[in-house]
Amino acid sequence: MARLSRGIDWLNERIGRLVAWFALAMVLVQFTFVLMSFVFGLGSLIIQESVVYLHGAMFMLGAGYTLLHDGHVRVDVFYRDASPATRAKVDIAGSFLFLVPVCVLIFIYAWPYVAQSWAVGEGSMEGSGIQGVYLLKTVVLLFCALLALQGLSQATKAWLTLKGKPPAPPETSETGV
Repeated sequence: MARLSRGIDWLNERIGRLVAWFALAMVLVQFTFVLMSFVFGLGSLIIQESVVYLHGAMFMLGAGYTLLHDGHVRVDVFYRDASPATRAKVDIAGSFLFLVPVCVLIFIYAWPYVAQSWAVGEGSMEGSGIQGVYLLKTVVLLFCALLALQGLSQATKAWLTLKGKPPAPPETSETGV
């Protein structure tokens, strides 16, 4: 179980580090768009839409990474002062009662929506836009899978804590990214 948990953590760590670069890409693309529009009087719908794609992908694909590093909003009224065993129990209950079921539900309802988008090769409503809307919609399914997997990893680590075998802390880089 611990090995599977480490594998999930590794996956979300790598994906999170990759999509962190999307923020820089968004800034550069937006700067390029502003420069083109206001200095040269040129516009590009593809450039505008690419910011939306990068933004959506960054947040959706980075959700598992954020959970791995305990970055999601939590109501810490009781959790903050709780013992490690109580925290572990809350983490297990939260994962299995809320997080994983919600991810599964979103996945089930999104699947036909994404499949239909792939079937027709859905593109932008505008002819000059990005003709890959189906790719952006696929990110919803990846979000569900990565977040649910990380929830299972967190529950596994909590279970190991209850069994007296606390897992090693997540790997971090020297740069903090």
